[in-house]
Amino acid sequence: MHIISEQQVHSNLHFDAVIAALKVGLSQPAGTPPRQVFSLSECENNHDAFAVLPAWNDEVISVKSFTYFPNNVDSGFKSLYSKIMLFDRTHGEPLALIDGTSVTLWRTAGVSALASTYLSRIDSRHLVFFGSGNLALYVIEAHISVRALNKVTLVARNKDKATSLLHTLASKFTHIEFCVGVADEATLRSADIVSCATGSHSPLFEGSWLKPGCHVDLIGNHHEDARECDTVTICRAKLFVDSRVNVLNEAGEVLLPISEGAIAKSHIIGELSELHRLNFTRMPEDISVFKSVGMALSDLLTAQLVYRLVL
Repeated sequence: MHIISEQQVHSNLHFDAVIAALKVGLSQPAGTPPRQVFSLSECENNHDAFAVLPAWNDEVISVKSFTYFPNNVDSGFKSLYSKIMLFDRTHGEPLALIDGTSVTLWRTAGVSALASTYLSRIDSRHLVFFGSGNLALYVIEAHISVRALNKVTLVARNKDKATSLLHTLASKFTHIEFCVGVADEATLRSADIVSCATGSHSPLFEGSWLKPGCHVDLIGNHHEDARECDTVTICRAKLFVDSRVNVLNEAGEVLLPISEGAIAKSHIIGELSELHRLNFTRMPEDISVFKSVGMALSDLLTAQLVYRLVL
């Protein structure tokens, strides 16, 4: 069995390959049982958790496990640790133990970019990105890889982190204008794509500000009582998700409008894996939303790609 490190994941992956692997793999038969998240404490102020995300296709079986200990920041440890076990589908032989944190960064960004290839206008030029955390660099690079962007506006509470991110991106993509902006009406009305990867519990912008044809990508929230966009955004949009089951269990962006009576579950048009079969055609004026909370199959497909590239 091979041990594949975080460094090996980062040095072997690139978004063209990740997005292609996701596009092919999501269209093929696979097993994706519900993921299991276990709370490790009954104390109200302790949110320690352990999760298991299994999946399989015709070639491999994968299990991603991760621990989430938010109070670790006080003791010098990471708040999240993750590993992916990969097994041969034919004989069940263990193939590899792969760093899960790095795979998650690549697959999350890759899934968002793949959704954008279906849902954003092909002439999209301006990306407004909310957030400055670990995902930011990956998600922005993934969107750049699928659309000919000429401007990226960074919106974040931490201006120092946003400025550092700007310098990193500007040195790599010299043909694109990068700026640090604010979440006002003028910024949002100029956006062709809005991508959100934050820890915000309340809407980051007003849905009435979105121009016709805008695509909204929602990544950051995994709580049923929180959301990165408002009800107006969801009501105006053609809504797609990575996983109906997971989104309807976890995503306040969808669950809160349902509880308000603004939409029904049927407002979800389809999952990412269905888009190629649905033959969905967006009208130029359509606003689209893609909400993702993560799915084990995308972990499997990205880990499988890493395994092939490393070996």
